[in-house]
Amino acid sequence: MTAPARGFSALRGTAVTVRVGLWLGVAIVICTVTGLISHFIQHPQPWFWWPTRPVGLYRFTQGLHVISGIAAIPLLIVKLWSVWPKLFARPIFGGIARQLERLSILVLVAAVIFQLVTGLLNIAQWYVFGFFFTTAHYAMSYVAIGAVLVHIGVKLPVIRRALGEPLGDVADGGSVGPSRRAVLAGTGLAVGLATLVTAGQTIPWLRRLSVLAPRSGEGPQGIPINRSAAAARVLQTANDPAYVLTVAYGDRTRQFTLQQLQDMPQATHRLPIACVEGWSAEGEWTGVVLSELVATVGGPTDSDVRMVSLEPPGPYSRTVLPARHARDSKTLIALRLNGETLHIDHGYPCRLIAPTRPGVLQTKWLSRIEVIPQ
Repeated sequence: MTAPARGFSALRGTAVTVRVGLWLGVAIVICTVTGLISHFIQHPQPWFWWPTRPVGLYRFTQGLHVISGIAAIPLLIVKLWSVWPKLFARPIFGGIARQLERLSILVLVAAVIFQLVTGLLNIAQWYVFGFFFTTAHYAMSYVAIGAVLVHIGVKLPVIRRALGEPLGDVADGGSVGPSRRAVLAGTGLAVGLATLVTAGQTIPWLRRLSVLAPRSGEGPQGIPINRSAAAARVLQTANDPAYVLTVAYGDRTRQFTLQQLQDMPQATHRLPIACVEGWSAEGEWTGVVLSELVATVGGPTDSDVRMVSLEPPGPYSRTVLPARHARDSKTLIALRLNGETLHIDHGYPCRLIAPTRPGVLQTKWLSRIEVIPQ
């Protein structure tokens, strides 16, 4: 009766651990790189450059960020299962190399669990933690990167040896039980299933299968929303008949009523809106080309542009649009969505919609557009 147990525990070998670890490493690298891209779009550095084409590029990178993060969850569970007994093997402390290895594992596991858990909570918009998500998530990514590098450096000889170790068709010792190949196949199946039931919020043709995706694609005018007009406290100001949009460059200003904006030449483009939570959807947006509005106050085409919302001051009530996006012909001050007047939850009376930008930076309920002097 003990043979199956011995065979089962033998599955927790370095051959399985290393292979699952490699898959997990790939998922973490993809998740980290795409996450850093999103961070630097929202908090640009002088060296960072982000294009306006293809228009769905951010939809792809941020969707990949969330998909790879979710895929990492079953991989992390199997990885921890495979190494759990080794964490308590004697000697507990050992030499410096062993202590360094254990410390790197502790930091790595803690950092990865923190990133995955807070990332999942952010996708669901359930902010039960008492800190600002983006700052903490960004800072912890560097902790995870450092721990991964230390862990790989310490374990590199073991990794090389384990990759050359055959998996075998049955558990060690010839006992009856699942094979190592079966464990890896089951892990792959779990990763595929986790992807299928969540990736539809990014990949439209998977939407019907993604029963656990937090964004179904439903919402006003066929586009989901994260923040309603009521939550933003703009219901009164957005519906004010005296509403005007102010466009400013230095001491030059122009004010446009909603009717005047509607009377200007209109452009229509099919553009995706993609949020940091991983969901995205396409819509047909109609409005005034931003560069044409900027031209009314003599603003240069190579300047960044600040968007100011009717919202009370907050983290995203003001955003800055880089010059390359501001002068792009597909960047609109949108007045209509999918052939209808913009729904108030989508930013009525007007909002920004620009290619390859996070949804949180596609400022809604615009009150003012400022060309930033160079």
